[in-house]
Amino acid sequence: MANSNEHVAERNTTTTTTTTGGGGGAMGFILGIIVVVVAIMAYVMFSGSGGADGGADDVNITIEGAGEAVEDAAGAVEGAVEGSE
Repeated sequence: MANSNEHVAERNTTTTTTTTGGGGGAMGFILGIIVVVVAIMAYVMFSGSGGADGGADDVNITIEGAGEAVEDAAGAVEGAVEGSE
């Protein structure tokens, strides 16, 4: 058994850990690539290009000689609306 008069030496230890930021650059690079890919996809989807026809979404139809028929149709529609009131 140990003598009770013996002194036990205290030992203080200080540990310092220094790290350098090495992972932030890779994360920023990956995030940058994702942003560029999403921007390109948004441009392609919302640019209005319709594919092979070059984005021609307008349809123009011309019927020659239909002037009187259109006027008669307008009159018939007006008559139908007035008759239903």
